[in-house]
Amino acid sequence: MTADAIDLVHTARIETSNGPIRGYRDGELSIFKGVRYGAPPVGSLRFQPPQAPHPWIDAVDTVALAAPAVQAGLAPGEKSGARSAGDPPTPGEPGSSEDCLFLNVWTPATDGAARPVMVWLHGGGFANGSGGAAMYDGAALARRGDVVIVTVNHRLNIFGYLNLAEVGGHPSSGVAGMLDIVQALEWVRDNIAAFGGDPNCVTIFGESGGGWKVCLLQAMPAAKGLFHRAIVQSGPGLSALTAKATAKTARDLLAALGIADAAALAEIPAERIQAAAATLTSDPIMAPFAPCVDGIALPRNPFHPDAAPQSADIPVMVGTNKDETTLFNLGARGFGDWTEAELDKRSRAALGDKAPAVVAALRRAYPHYSPTHLACAATTVAMMWRNSVILAERKAAAGGAPVYMYMMTWETPVARGRLRCPHALEIPLVFDNVEAARNFVGRGDDPQVVANQMAPAWLAFARTGNPNTPGLPQWPKYDPASRATMIFDLKSRIENDPLSEVRRILEG
Repeated sequence: MTADAIDLVHTARIETSNGPIRGYRDGELSIFKGVRYGAPPVGSLRFQPPQAPHPWIDAVDTVALAAPAVQAGLAPGEKSGARSAGDPPTPGEPGSSEDCLFLNVWTPATDGAARPVMVWLHGGGFANGSGGAAMYDGAALARRGDVVIVTVNHRLNIFGYLNLAEVGGHPSSGVAGMLDIVQALEWVRDNIAAFGGDPNCVTIFGESGGGWKVCLLQAMPAAKGLFHRAIVQSGPGLSALTAKATAKTARDLLAALGIADAAALAEIPAERIQAAAATLTSDPIMAPFAPCVDGIALPRNPFHPDAAPQSADIPVMVGTNKDETTLFNLGARGFGDWTEAELDKRSRAALGDKAPAVVAALRRAYPHYSPTHLACAATTVAMMWRNSVILAERKAAAGGAPVYMYMMTWETPVARGRLRCPHALEIPLVFDNVEAARNFVGRGDDPQVVANQMAPAWLAFARTGNPNTPGLPQWPKYDPASRATMIFDLKSRIENDPLSEVRRILEG
């Protein structure tokens, strides 16, 4: 939507700490897109912590999505296709840019009613993604729960996480993208009351890389007090990279560019920096540009070796989907027809010597699974599921606020059912965006049946720190004795210690 397409008589004007903005109304909902929260991180501000934007006097129309961050593997300004089967970009979203520090707000009313605030951190690892992706549209959830939804763009990949501390750069350049998120949360603290939100009732939630960001914020001193609940969806980030490893990456990058120190980076075109970064990895999505423990902005790992004490008072919800890695493997050669030999190779790559025992346990848990889906189950438990359990254990052991665990098992019928319950499937259900995601969740009533259980649980957690709702069985907090886990399906249920045999093998 553009300013020209809107009847400005029906817009909503808000005075923010940086200057006035003007959004638009959709029914009773007020929407603000492309709200600047930081100065353009370009030139001398590249690889620096975010700065406040230059204040403005005249009202700025915030009615269209602003640029996402430069994406790994794409030239600046280039638009991506669908980032994954479940995360397509919104039509009309502009091309990427280093000037990307913008956020979006959906609110039922700008009336000072102090509604719960839910701040979404997008997936895509630390390399790609956008708060403007289609499935993250906050309108339906804001209406359903009478809450304020915020989505955030921030620096990614090399531009957000290049640790230049040892080559003359800022000591916290290795977490610049995370500091962007902190600044966005400060914007929420300072401004959200004018949008009808409560700055003292803020939930951060995210999926995949977004879940990892939610974890990291729980160990960042600058973020303390800026949020009050946390939801980690298929992104259990127990730790960050080490300063030593990321410093080596920075030195390798400077060598690839033929420069001696960080100062010269301010003058080099973004395209050239990206091209040099691509020479350091064969996989741009899993590039070695991710947050590190810098000892300052991120002084420790969030959940290793234990839960960060600074967030002991933050209730946490954490969970996974049953078949996460089918999404990543759907395009792999022979998917659906993998042999026992392929299963053995893939499971051993993920689990080492424990692979045969884990696969045997998974055969008993899922006796109808083919070698293809057993391989995906093995890599799922090795990655997101096991670390989510560890996160819940360490959060529970810390005392303080509770942790709640879930697993989604409902299977999408798309791709002839081959995806089963993949990574990201819960996103349109949590956001109550079933109709906008039919290509991912399939036709019929079943997706909405699951959404009608998940969305209210997320909303209840945001409001109170407890996800229990009348539409679900009683959901106990997680503890190592019972390991109570909500299983989300057409008829959800509580299961104590799901995949317990697999858990014991991995612990052994």
